[in-house]
Formats: sequence, structure tokens, C-alpha cells
Amino acid sequence: METYTTDDALTAMGFGKFQALVLVYAGTGWLADSMELMLLSFVGPLVRQQWNVSAQHESLLSSVVFTGMLIGACSWGYISDKYGRRTALLFSIILTTGAGFLSALSPNYISLLVFRFLVGIGVGGTHVFSSWFLEFVPAKNRGTWMIVFSVFWTIGTILEASLAWIVLSRLSWRWLLAFTAIPCFVLLLLFVIAPESPRYLCVQNRISDATLVLERMAKANKVVLPPGVLAYHKEAQLVDHNPASQNGHLPVRENDCTLDNVMSSKSGGIAALRRLFSPKFLRSTLLIWFVWFANSFAYYGLVLLSSQLSDANRRCTSGQKSGVQQKNVNLYKDVFITSLAEFPGLVISAIIVDWFGRKATMWILLFGCCAFLGPLAVHQKESVTTALLFGARACGMGSSTVLCLYAPEVYPTSARSTGVGIATAIGKIGGIVCPIIAVGMLRSCHQMQAVVVFELVLGLAGVACILFPVETKGREMK
Repeated sequence: METYTTDDALTAMGFGKFQALVLVYAGTGWLADSMELMLLSFVGPLVRQQWNVSAQHESLLSSVVFTGMLIGACSWGYISDKYGRRTALLFSIILTTGAGFLSALSPNYISLLVFRFLVGIGVGGTHVFSSWFLEFVPAKNRGTWMIVFSVFWTIGTILEASLAWIVLSRLSWRWLLAFTAIPCFVLLLLFVIAPESPRYLCVQNRISDATLVLERMAKANKVVLPPGVLAYHKEAQLVDHNPASQNGHLPVRENDCTLDNVMSSKSGGIAALRRLFSPKFLRSTLLIWFVWFANSFAYYGLVLLSSQLSDANRRCTSGQKSGVQQKNVNLYKDVFITSLAEFPGLVISAIIVDWFGRKATMWILLFGCCAFLGPLAVHQKESVTTALLFGARACGMGSSTVLCLYAPEVYPTSARSTGVGIATAIGKIGGIVCPIIAVGMLRSCHQMQAVVVFELVLGLAGVACILFPVETKGREMK
């Protein structure tokens, strides 16, 4: 009997109306994530002022969110691989929405910390959105559509800055927390239309359910599925005669529902972890962890640098301390300008990711980020500082986006969310420690040392990208 795989079906359908709807739903999840993170730049000082807490307690508000995200990233990845993409998405959305609204009603600082910690756990599942979306996209268009998907993150950062500018000038920070939780609430209302990943269903040996999803996709895209029935070939992973797998590259042709994947999915998270540390994936796993750490360290550090560097220049060179109102205006302006830098970063990465490949695009952008940050080792004029941060933010965003594309392509379906989830968690460690550099050193007028640390981390990450053992450009997801 004639058969076809999930990749055959996706290739035949192309990117159509169904994938566009999945893109909007998953993209809204990323938009919500970026808004929750950008929120930290605005709420901390206001909370400190209202409840008269110390600067250390103000920074703790950010740390508990990142700690929650670290826990959530690992947990939701495991749940996604064990119980399904939809299950992980549903409970992470519920937790983020509920804790987000409750944090707006916090009666004291301790309760706010608890609710923001829970928000962090919920937001930690956002990486499942990217894996879920990519599993609906044909290999030929995956790089381009991942870049388009990442635009939602940039829209979220700009939307949050706009929201803060409007809301905080008229209402309290509590309203900003409530408005920021609305995108997740919308996702919850529309969850019923979100389909399960056909790749995941196939790996679970739920062939009939996977077929129903593919038929629904074909109907929405107004195309027909390949002739035959959806199937997997157990012998595909038992003997590998593909020479491409022997030279460090993923094979051009992979069958989705292999016996290896089915067995791993039934064994749960332990089997997924074993695969991450197997000889085939160990080098990729360790390098991905470090590059994810470096990208998160750089991205969140650049966000903080946008609000801290100009103020540090004024304070350290002349001893002046700007007023609160002027500082707020400058903060909104700097966040707006540097957030807009993410758009050219996405455009550049979209152009070169399918031309030079994933690996080359990442190391080019990481070294580019180093080049823009270098001159900031010494004090610069505010306009020059903003321009350099603009360039660094563009390169950093482009590199992070390509990494979010590359990592899911490396891992098989049975371990994809676990692998990406743990890597995301490692990245959150970078988000936790970067304030020590971006804020601590700058407030101590150690600007050169702070920039040197950024240069070292980004430079090593660029080298790590060169050392990645596989190039996934044009490869089908396993």
C-alpha cells in the first residue's frame, strides 16, 4: 500500500491559511512573553517607590521572574514531550493569565513576588509555542517563517513600551500589570481552535489523529494530501545507510514516525534526556546550552544597558543625577529606539539564514554584536551610545531568532521540547546574572569591565556556533 510521511504532507500543502492561523496563535504567545519581560524595566522603580523597598528588593522582583522561567522552561518541555504540545500550552497559558491578573491585585510586596514567580513559571513554557509552530511548517520555508514568527516578539516589546508610556502617566503600575496579562487571556479564549502537532501525534503512534489534523490542514489550504495513508517505517532507524549522517550533517530524508521515536515517547522524559546526552547529540546539546546562555545574557543585558548606560555616563563623568521625570522620559525613548532595532535584525537574519545557513548566520551576527559593543568600553555621547546599542540589539535579536530556529531542527520530535526547554532554562540563568554586569558594574562606574564581559561571552558564543556539528539548513525535522 502506498504511504506518505508528515513531511511529505507538509511539503505537498506548503504554507497556507492553516499555518497562518497557527502562526498568529503561536506568535501571540511570544508577544505575551516579550511583554511580561519588558514589564520588568518599568514596574520595579514604581514598586520600590510605593512600598519603600530597597534597591536589592527591587532587583529581586526581576530575579524571581527569571527563576520561575528557569523552572518552567524545563517543566513545560517535559510535559510537552510526555503529554502533548496542547497540554503544555494550555496549563502554561492558564498559569500566566491567572498569576498575571492576581499580581495586579497584590496587597503587599511579598505577594507580588509570589505572583510574579508564578508568572515566570507560566512564561517559561513559551518555547513550546516555537516548537509547536515549526512542526507545522514545511522544511523549505522554515527559516523564513521562523523569522516572521519572531516579529511578534519585537511587536510585544514595542507594545509594552507604548503601554507603559500611556498607562503609567495616567494610572498606577497595577493597571499595567493587568493590561499586560490580556494577550494570554485571549490565547486562553481561543485555545479550543489550536490543533495538536501532527508530528507529535505520529510519534505517539496515534496515526488516525495525526491524519485528521493533516486532513483539516489540507481542507483549510484547499489542497489534497499525497496518495496513500500516513505511515512510519520501523526499519528507518534500525539501519542507517545514509552517508550524510556519517559526515556530521543531518540526513536529507528522515521518516517522522520511527521506532526509535515511538519507544522514546513511551518512555517519557528520562528517554528524552538520554537522547540529549547520547553520543549523537552530546556535542550539539552542550554547545546549544552555552550559545543560548550567551544570547540571553546579551539580549537582556542590552535591554538593561538601554536604560542604564546613558544615566551612568552622566553620573560617572559629571556626578549629575537626573530627575525622576526626565529619567522616565529618557527610559521610554531609549527602549523605543533600541526595540525598533530588532526589525532590521530580523530582516538581516531572514535574508542570510537560508543563504549562508544557520551556523554562519549566528556567528556572523554574534561577532557583529561584539563590534558594536566594543566602542562602549569608553564613555560616548548619548547619540553615539544609542546608535551603537541599536546595532548591537539588531545583531543580538537576529542571532537569538536563528538559534530558536536551529535548536528545534537539531532534536527529534520525541525529545524536541525537552531539549529546547532545558536550553531555554540555561538561557534564563543568563537573564538572572546579567543584571549584575549591566546594572551592578555600571552603577559602580565600571563601564569598561562590563563591556569586556559582554565581549568575552559573545565572542565565545560565536566560536561555539562555528563548532556546531550539524547544519540544518533545508533538512526535514525528524
